[in-house]
Amino acid sequence: MTAEHTTYWLEHAWLDPAVEPGVAVDVSGADGTGRITAVRRGVAAPPPGAVVLRGLTLPGLANAHSHAFHRALRSTVQVGSGTFWTWRETMYSVADRLTPDTYHALARAVYAEMALAGVTAVGEFHYLHHAPGGTPYADPNAMGEALIAAADEAGIRITLLDTAYLSSGFGKAPDRHQQRFSDGTAEAWAARASLLKDRPHARIGAAIHSVRAVPAAQLATVAQWAADRQAPLHVHLSEQTAENEACQAAHGCTPTQLLADHGVLSARTTGVHNTHLTPADIALIGGSGTGTCMCPTTERDLADGIGPAVALQQAGSPLSLGSDSHAVIDPFEEARAMELNERLRSRTRGHWTAAALLRAATVDGHAALGRQDAGVLEPGAAADLVTVALDSVRTAGAPPRLGAETAVFAASAADVTDVIAGGRQIVRDGAHVVVGDVANALSTAIAALH
Repeated sequence: MTAEHTTYWLEHAWLDPAVEPGVAVDVSGADGTGRITAVRRGVAAPPPGAVVLRGLTLPGLANAHSHAFHRALRSTVQVGSGTFWTWRETMYSVADRLTPDTYHALARAVYAEMALAGVTAVGEFHYLHHAPGGTPYADPNAMGEALIAAADEAGIRITLLDTAYLSSGFGKAPDRHQQRFSDGTAEAWAARASLLKDRPHARIGAAIHSVRAVPAAQLATVAQWAADRQAPLHVHLSEQTAENEACQAAHGCTPTQLLADHGVLSARTTGVHNTHLTPADIALIGGSGTGTCMCPTTERDLADGIGPAVALQQAGSPLSLGSDSHAVIDPFEEARAMELNERLRSRTRGHWTAAALLRAATVDGHAALGRQDAGVLEPGAAADLVTVALDSVRTAGAPPRLGAETAVFAASAADVTDVIAGGRQIVRDGAHVVVGDVANALSTAIAALH
């Protein structure tokens, strides 16, 4: 074993669709861009010099939908009652106080929290672009660059989904909070977003905040920008019934139909939430290959509702998972919540196998972020390994061959012991190697906003 060539011996590994004992994984590179060069099964004992990972090792997990600054809202928004719309006012008050420096500190801590939970790539749905009042910073992408740097320092990859957010509703100018989000027009958004560049750990994608936030006549501009770059394109879609009703009143159709009419739906597109859909909407989404990112912990926290994930997948929409507002950051909770929500809705069990839920959290999540080379333990893939303890109070007792079921239906983020991202170990024995005391980093960054 050298610094550039490492062998990991996995006590148990999820090699989709089954768990296998004694797997050796050879990795070339240790700088965050490392690749798997070989996967050897049936290796009963650790080879000489191998790094030993006890427990169950999975591919790196993908958090396909994040608003990093929402982490500052955790717990504070649980006081009193209300709706998504009242929660949004509290969210705006936090956004008003962020600067590039404070956002960097917060995002670095949030991405480190994700790393501790097994996340090796995040899709950051980024719309907080400008200074208060809408004045651009000297670097018009200062906020986006702060997020890109934060991910690098936390050791994870980022797809920065630079977001067009131009109006407060159909035919309405941005309100005072939203002035920070707006570039004025889709053309101006595209000009600013074009200044952002890919780098080894960062991919630049695009997002349409929602049909209420981008005028219909400007949707195609954003879609074309993404198409020209073969970049991922995400959009909040039908999260709230109020948005559906407003779209019907303004355009005489559903948000999904409006997106389809303006060329937004495609195999590179992911609809986030996709909660309140008609059968025709589901057919449009599935037929175009548009993905669906479910965010179950946020959708229940905000009382959004339960989306038709089963019907969407059956129609042809790949499923991914996100932590969105970060009510919790726990990919295992997101995966099981999708199944358990459907059980509550349908009063039947077993809509997805544990393997299918892990695919949403791994390979399909990375694909939604434009990373078709990650989320699997195969030669040529990104060297992302996430080890889950099988002897904690939550996971002990089940046979290792049921490790996938244990991970999805019993484990939590607290059971992640080791994380290797692109060949670089970023979590060891449950501690972040670079950031160190993540809890203190979070507390300090959030306190600076109050």
